[in-house]
Amino acid sequence: MPRRSGLFLFEAFNAMNIVLRTFASTALFLAALQPGGASAQSLSCGGFLAGVGESKFSVLNKCGEPVLKDIVCVPRPQVEVIVAPGLRGGGTRQIISQQCIPMEDWTYHRGQGNFLGIVRFYNGAVESVRDGDRVQ
Repeated sequence: MPRRSGLFLFEAFNAMNIVLRTFASTALFLAALQPGGASAQSLSCGGFLAGVGESKFSVLNKCGEPVLKDIVCVPRPQVEVIVAPGLRGGGTRQIISQQCIPMEDWTYHRGQGNFLGIVRFYNGAVESVRDGDRVQ
């Protein structure tokens, strides 16, 4: 009986090793697919900087009301790994799907000849700051 127990532990360890390697390679692949875009990571507002992690209240205090508030649906990959040790090929299966994550974009006009500043919020905090179009 102890021999069977050792074999089971070996199979479980193998399955977990495959899951971890699959998850790591999937994470690297999905990170490479993310759009690059120009990213400022902070918005300068009258001598103050509003950046990643700050609340909507903090951004409003530093930068005032934006010229536009827009709700956007951001597709994010969702990875699900199913482990079934009894199956051939390691017993793991991976399912990748897209999920819509609602976020809010605030657009700030920074003056003629400058780029628009776009602040993206997720769960009430700044997720990213990027440059938009140049204002003519």
